Amino acid sequence: MNYVPRGPKKPVNMTLSEDLVREARRLTNNLSETVEALLAAHVAAEMRRREDKEHRIDETIRALNEHDAKYGTWGEEYSTL
Repeated sequence: MNYVPRGPKKPVNMTLSEDLVREARRLTNNLSETVEALLAAHVAAEMRRREDKEHRIDETIRALNEHDAKYGTWGEEYSTL
């Protein structure tokens, strides 16, 4: 992720629950900074989750290819091709 915490800012429009925003503002001095930190954490976690999933897929494919190389393709004896 190319996130720069003190990088340039851009205004965005969001639709949020009024009650939630009111409570959040009561709990923090800087709502934008808090939301940005939470969003950055979410993006980083989602990127890790996707990388982990991709790694598991790659490992599964590798294991299946190794199995096929060692034992042959499942159902190969029944194929008419």
